[in-house]
Order: sequence, then structure tokens, then C-alpha cells
Amino acid sequence: MGREAAEGRARSAEGRATGAEAATEHAGNSGRIPGENSAVESAEDSVDRHIARWTGKVPFDVPTEAVITRIQLLAKHVSHGKERALAETGLQAFEFETMHRLASRGAPWRAPSAELAAELLLSPAGMTGRLDTLEKSGLVRRLRAAADRRRVDVELTEEGHRRWLDAMRWRGVAEHEMIEPLDDGERAALAALLKRMLLAVETR
Repeated sequence: MGREAAEGRARSAEGRATGAEAATEHAGNSGRIPGENSAVESAEDSVDRHIARWTGKVPFDVPTEAVITRIQLLAKHVSHGKERALAETGLQAFEFETMHRLASRGAPWRAPSAELAAELLLSPAGMTGRLDTLEKSGLVRRLRAAADRRRVDVELTEEGHRRWLDAMRWRGVAEHEMIEPLDDGERAALAALLKRMLLAVETR
């Protein structure tokens, strides 16, 4: 999918948002277009069909199956959105992953090579090979640390930081498309519910 197509999707999303705002204002204080929720809730998605196909064939709790299966499918869509973002910027996943770690540190987007390798779960040889590729593409540079000449620091170049920002922007477009059907209150409520679920798993 080319950049023009993705930008067209972003413009379409903006147009839909503008239209929705106008309709919402017309609808009054409810914040929703009359009948919008009922129409969406009555529509059938792939999980409804999945549940119908398996009902009576295997024991399962329908609400649990509905929640978990939808989370799994949404996670796949998030992954596809990330892949689209990389395709738009011409980056490979390992390149973005390495640049993302560096960018998280803030300007000058620098980290010791050994520390970066540990975060990325790479061997010294694997890290060297990855940095060779990134440096050849002009996305990172390697520097000898002033305090310890044995230490090699890795730093994003201006071009590397620009490409990383571009990928992040395209990821934002994909994420906006997914969350767009929910208003601010619904997004906050969903975030709180998912946090409760995640905390229960992480604190076991």
C-alpha cells in the first residue's frame, strides 16, 4: 500500500470525524447519533460467527470467549498496522526496533552497544551485524566513549531519527483508525477495564 493511499485514509478519517462531530452536535447532549449504538451492537462480526459455529460442540463461557477472541483479533490488527507503518517508511522490523530503543532515551538518542544488545536479547556478534546494517544505511553511528575508549556507544543520526518519527506517525494513523469508533468516555472506560485485566495477570 503506497503512501498516497495511506494519506487518503487519514484524510477520509478526518472527514468522517468532522461529519460525526456535526451529527453529534445536531443530536444534542447525548454525544451520540440516535440509533448508532444499537446499529453497531446488532451487527455481526467474525467473533459472533465463531461463537455460533462452536456453540454446543465444546463447553465454553460465551462472554469470556467473546472478550478473549476479540482481544486476540484486535492484537493481530495492531500488528498489521505496525507492518503497514514500516512498509510506508521502508524500514525493517529489526531496524525500527533498534532505533526505537535509542529514541526512547531522548536526545542525543545514544546508548552503549552492550546495553542495547542486552535490551534486544542479542549476542555481541548479532548486535555487531545489526549495527553494521544500520550504519551502512546512515541510520546510526558508532562512537568511542570519551570516558572509556573500550566502550562503543550507538547513536541515532538525524536521518535515523527522522525515519523513526515517520514510522511512528504512520503507526499513529493505524491506531487512530482502530480506536476511532469510540468516543473519549468509551476509550477511558475501555482502558480502565483492560488495565484491571492486565494487573490481575501481572500480579499473580
